[in-house]
Amino acid sequence: MQTTFTNKQLKDQENKSSEQIIRKCVHCGMCNATCPTFNILGDELDGPRGRIYLIKDMLENNKPANKKIAKHIDRCLSCYACMTTCPSGVNYMHLIDHGRNHVEKTFKRPLFDRTVRYFLSIILPNPKIFKIMSYLTILVKPVSFLLPKFLKNTISLMPKKVQSSTLEIKKIYPSQNVKNTSRVALLTGCVQRVISPEINDATIRLLNRHEVEVVVLPEIDCCGSLNHHLGKQKIAHDNFKKNINNWYQEYIDNGLDAIISNTSGCGTTLKDYGFIFRNDNEMKKKAKKISDLTKDITEYLDESLKLKFLSIKEKYKIAYHSPCSMQHGQKVHNQPINLIKQTGNEVLEIPEGHICCGSAGTYNILQQKLAKEMLNNKIENINKVSPDFISTGNIGCMTQISNGTTIPIVHTVEVIDWLTGGPKPHKLKNLNK
Repeated sequence: MQTTFTNKQLKDQENKSSEQIIRKCVHCGMCNATCPTFNILGDELDGPRGRIYLIKDMLENNKPANKKIAKHIDRCLSCYACMTTCPSGVNYMHLIDHGRNHVEKTFKRPLFDRTVRYFLSIILPNPKIFKIMSYLTILVKPVSFLLPKFLKNTISLMPKKVQSSTLEIKKIYPSQNVKNTSRVALLTGCVQRVISPEINDATIRLLNRHEVEVVVLPEIDCCGSLNHHLGKQKIAHDNFKKNINNWYQEYIDNGLDAIISNTSGCGTTLKDYGFIFRNDNEMKKKAKKISDLTKDITEYLDESLKLKFLSIKEKYKIAYHSPCSMQHGQKVHNQPINLIKQTGNEVLEIPEGHICCGSAGTYNILQQKLAKEMLNNKIENINKVSPDFISTGNIGCMTQISNGTTIPIVHTVEVIDWLTGGPKPHKLKNLNK
């Protein structure tokens, strides 16, 4: 795609990066074929190619965003299916991030939108505040039918019960073997540790059982992706820097073989720290190291450990839902499937598995109608394969999908932990064969 940025504009490193990305686009439109919003709405501006034109026009002409542009940019899920489809290697992820930041800086949203986005940026990344809100929504749920539709739908995504971790909270979880063979840091996350602490428990148990020491730094809560995708650049970057400095210091002082993410949306952002700080002389070396160390839990298990699976009598049909941020953002798809197959269970392929479920961070709150349609499509496809339960690698997908089906859904690491000697996931307790 031809661009007309001036030399002065290209002195801005963000513009320079975006210009290089835009020039790779050849207008072919293959991206639209896998774009969930384009498939639903049929509007060119609700597909990746159309959004590229909008961003290009804003940046080249120094134009502030308007209501129309914000609407189409906001409708993007950042599922990155377009990047998997694109034959030209257009890095849409980095371009849409730049576009969001520009929208946030130059467009004043309506008061209601500003208020909602502000509270999301404060509540979700802070586990203590989010936990308080979880308790409050449990109290409100019985009368939520009296609330406006937006609030009622938002509350439906909150947990019916706040779970507690079964493990003692500490910084270092030594392996069960006297001698550790590896040492990793675990990102326990913000929303996940409140909604489903059992995912972190399973991760720690599994790694400890296989001679891996796990470090959980108390200074780190959120990866920063929620604010990053809301276009709140300063808040996100302050969060990024705190994480990078803390992990890097731990790496220098005590050594780390990997930084483990068991939430695929977080892992995608951690792996992008190096790019985000590529022009920051103070941070770029540290950021690149953190990105290089980051592994999704299934990626790490598949590449680095020889798992000790139990022999099982009862076998299940497991539908694997591949999160967009994992299969498209991180290019991690086969590893979790291979791990589940090694348990002796049958892995079912969900039709149209490359299409988003509609979760996408805060998307199912901010774009409720579209997210609901995507959820209905996902549930319809899951029902076609009639699984005993569903496995996935992202808390957002788990929350979204469980809101549309009674089929149990658990994290892949819970399955692997269970079938290497850990407890059966509580969501599968009533699963009979």
